[in-house]
Amino acid sequence: MNAVTTRGALLAALACVLVGGSFTANSVLGDYPYAGGQFLRYALAFLLLVPLAGRGSAARLRSLPPRLWARLALLAAVGMVGFNLAVLAAERTAEPAVPGVLVGCAPVVVAVLVPLLEGRRPRRTVLYGASAVAVGAFTVQGWGRTDGAGLAFSLCALVGEVGFAVLAVPVLRPLGPRLLSAAVCGVAAVESAAAGLLLDGSAWLRRPGGVEATALLWQAVVVTVIGFVCWYMGMQRIGAERATLFSGLIPVAAACTAPLVGTGSYGAAQAVGSALVGAGVVLGAGAGSRLRRPAGVLRPRRPFPSRPGTPPRTPLLKRRRA
Repeated sequence: MNAVTTRGALLAALACVLVGGSFTANSVLGDYPYAGGQFLRYALAFLLLVPLAGRGSAARLRSLPPRLWARLALLAAVGMVGFNLAVLAAERTAEPAVPGVLVGCAPVVVAVLVPLLEGRRPRRTVLYGASAVAVGAFTVQGWGRTDGAGLAFSLCALVGEVGFAVLAVPVLRPLGPRLLSAAVCGVAAVESAAAGLLLDGSAWLRRPGGVEATALLWQAVVVTVIGFVCWYMGMQRIGAERATLFSGLIPVAAACTAPLVGTGSYGAAQAVGSALVGAGVVLGAGAGSRLRRPAGVLRPRRPFPSRPGTPPRTPLLKRRRA
């Protein structure tokens, strides 16, 4: 990898490790209203991200066409609010490993979907790496009991994870990582409030307790502000196709942090799965690491050697244009 792709890979890896740690924080928020917690998380993250968005942010947002605003709203609804709601609904009738395993298949889906949307064939090496990541995620978490509803909501969580990467691609170019993170958090806060009023009525928001406030603060500041910016900075450098490979680190980070709060253990299966995830990430993220030269741009030519005392030779291309 060159410096750009290495930096992008490290940023994507850090973002996914932070997200994996957030599952441990979720374990202490089981009694807090879902939509209210999401509103507090994203609203606080929005307030923290606005000063970091940079100059000219308002002008860039005003210049966004309606179709990109619609994509922003869909990104927040599917990849953030909807994803978390699907995981919560799945865990009502399924063990947490079930949505975790299906979400772990996101690298495979993105490795196929993104190239097709760009009109090219999927890269075999990325597909092989994504498959290894999915198998590693399954090994880390195992498979649990479920029913039809649990499986259906787990599939919805997979759609949300894929949408969080794929839907952001065209909006990332004009906004950049920091402004995109701020904008999507603001939209997600509004959507969370609307979902809370619709589903829970007046009970959608309450004052959190001490432990709940700490967990929400961790999710807002560390997972959302730092994690989202790192994720989109990484995706900007290596693309959604390879950045999603690092989502396999989410169950690994969750398995490593779960013993800290007594909600799980780290054993031989988790170690083997972690190794598979690492191997898949290295294999897939290393594919095509050299940046492609844009179409129509010629490779720079070395100057022709000239004999002493003679004028330098003119390249053939310039002679023809002259």
